[in-house]
Amino acid sequence: MRGLIKGAAALALAMLLSAPAARAQGAEFALGGGLGVPLGDFDDSGAKLGWHGLAAVSFVPTGSPVGIQIDGSYQQFSLEDGTFGTLTGLKNRFLMGTANAVFKFKTSEESTFRPYLIGGGGVYNTKITGSDDPGNILPGGETKFGLNAGAGFDFKAGGAGLFIEGRFHNVFTDGSNLQFIPITVGIRFGGS
Repeated sequence: MRGLIKGAAALALAMLLSAPAARAQGAEFALGGGLGVPLGDFDDSGAKLGWHGLAAVSFVPTGSPVGIQIDGSYQQFSLEDGTFGTLTGLKNRFLMGTANAVFKFKTSEESTFRPYLIGGGGVYNTKITGSDDPGNILPGGETKFGLNAGAGFDFKAGGAGLFIEGRFHNVFTDGSNLQFIPITVGIRFGGS
């Protein structure tokens, strides 16, 4: 876990230090957050509606509809009391890092509404936390591979703009996969 935190901190520092050069090359930076909706067996096992925060950097070459986006996210779902016996106040939290292809649909230069598709893969660290300090339920958490795909809309206004996005995430775990959809509202800045 400490290695994951150190790695995330090093990645954030590298992104921060390279931000001026990346912006000059057409990079976009995004910050957002919103709701997380548990699905399938994850929902059935007691996960409730959650919340998340997202930070991302993307590069779309001029004249190309396809680019890449690297993002990091923190997602948290409350668990119903009784999910793990008599324990109460438990939460399932995810630290996620994904690399994605982004396809931006062609629109007119005057258009402020720009739809896009996004999808890729990444690593997901999940851990049960809470006031009862379960300790023996995934004590160090577990890190697994997962895939995501979704769609969104940019509302551009000069060098900044808003975005709304929904993505389906499937985390490959032992037994049933963990599935959820974060619905994100945020701001993008930079780019061309």
